[in-house]
Amino acid sequence: MNNNENNAGPVEHEYEEDVEETYVEEGDIADVIPDDMDDDMDDDMDDDMDDDATDPQDQVVLEDDSVQGFFTHKEPVFAVDMHPTDPSIVVSGGGDDKAFLWDTTTGSQLFELEQHDDSISSVKFSADGALVATGGMDGKINVYDIAEQKKTAQLEGPDDIQWMHWHPRGSVLLTGANDASLWMWSLPMGDFMNVFNGHSAPVTCGQFTHSGRNIISGAEDGTLIVWDPKTAAVVRQFTSADERFHQEGITSLAVSRDDQVILTGSMDTTAKLVHVNGTILGSLENSTESVECVGLCDTLSLAATGSVDGSLSIWDINTMRLRTTLKHDDSVTRLKWHKDSPMLTSVSMDCTVRMWDSRTGDCVRVSRGHQEGILDFALSNDGSMVVTASDDG
Repeated sequence: MNNNENNAGPVEHEYEEDVEETYVEEGDIADVIPDDMDDDMDDDMDDDMDDDATDPQDQVVLEDDSVQGFFTHKEPVFAVDMHPTDPSIVVSGGGDDKAFLWDTTTGSQLFELEQHDDSISSVKFSADGALVATGGMDGKINVYDIAEQKKTAQLEGPDDIQWMHWHPRGSVLLTGANDASLWMWSLPMGDFMNVFNGHSAPVTCGQFTHSGRNIISGAEDGTLIVWDPKTAAVVRQFTSADERFHQEGITSLAVSRDDQVILTGSMDTTAKLVHVNGTILGSLENSTESVECVGLCDTLSLAATGSVDGSLSIWDINTMRLRTTLKHDDSVTRLKWHKDSPMLTSVSMDCTVRMWDSRTGDCVRVSRGHQEGILDFALSNDGSMVVTASDDG
């Protein structure tokens, strides 16, 4: 679903209840009704059906604020990404083992990417937009040249792709896997560069730092590791052995613009703020269930945490104090701060996309259209367009 912030308002779709037809056998006919009486009865039936159609109790009203949609997937869509320089190009992948490039202005398919042998869990454009990668639960990663519309490499090694991340300045792809490893390749040729071993459970989240000089990863074993990408050496490690850190699996992480501070979310219901020098700066605790997503604002000293309990908490990271708690009606699955802005967008299993002003706590916009929970979303650089991926396919 593609939500544009300039949308005029919701569109309502109405569905009439089916009218059950009754059939009779020839022997049950008592009288033959003349044609003109048939016409009168048809008119009466039409009037009755019109009355039914206007009865609000007999209608199903679906709100749809989207300006475009892509409906080729036949299973849940797990991942979506937007081209970094051309927001009209989007890639999506899902439970039907398929991935597509499509046009947000028309909803039309640009081309179908090669099918995986299992669900596609991650899709990502390279930083310059020249390449796109699809990663699946089959352990395979396919990389394509967008201009040529052809596959340039198939990467193998890990067993089950959890996530992918491109280097911010080069064609280097990083991925985290279910087998507790991270892998790195140089593209477009697909040359293997390094494998990173240090976690003891699935690597649930990770990325290059903004400078590209380090790698940060978090895992289900509760460990957070800072890596040297050239040597695969551990630069810094945070573990549950320190009681001030997470005591359960890490679900998400975010890195400050200057690469000095890392924010992590965990199944232990907390978020932790740490410095890359090894200092644990503080614990952000306001959730009753797992913290599923986290983010750091570019322009203000603010952090956001989203939880399974439906809360979206805004924190002052200078004082470690809670500023405000915003609310979805179900689990918050993803959040993103807008670039160079105090605005943020969140999506939820309550089927909504919500845009918030972190300064006031106001919900600026609520967008609806999905019939099942939203699993992922992409946000344009100017914050005007959101593309969502949902359980409803």
